[in-house]
Amino acid sequence: MTDRLPHEKGFHVSWDQIHRDARALAWRLQDVAPENGEWRAVVAITRGGMAPAMIVARELDIRTVDTISVKSYNHQTQAAAQVIKSPDSALVGDGEGVLIVDDLVDTGRTLEVVRKLMPKAHVATVYAKPMGRDMVDTFVTEVSQDTWIFFPWDMALQYVEPYRGA
Repeated sequence: MTDRLPHEKGFHVSWDQIHRDARALAWRLQDVAPENGEWRAVVAITRGGMAPAMIVARELDIRTVDTISVKSYNHQTQAAAQVIKSPDSALVGDGEGVLIVDDLVDTGRTLEVVRKLMPKAHVATVYAKPMGRDMVDTFVTEVSQDTWIFFPWDMALQYVEPYRGA
């Protein structure tokens, strides 16, 4: 038997899958847009939220996009969330009419920090784990807490030995 993944469960997401799931997120978000039907801006939580935010912004025709950089992992070990770069405060204000997008919510620690900065924003993630799910307003797919999601920007294609034979 070959070595196991570093986590009990692994969920591998391809570029095609993240694109489909981010479009599904946009489809859900069009029904929860502010009263005038227009989001003022998208704020991507970097780095993982950048690809989904780009797709959501395209699908919903949102031209103003900014980022917030929150570091909460050292490789695959979670640490205290720390804001490294904030979005333009004149643009986002308290978050009213702003859509925050990330790839996933795990424990919710990153979103706790982000919500303090923009308490009126709408938070959307593509994937959600049970511990952080309450921090998200809209998401597409829930996975178990012990699942590690392998995103395409973290992976490389390479040969893998078969389970049996050679």
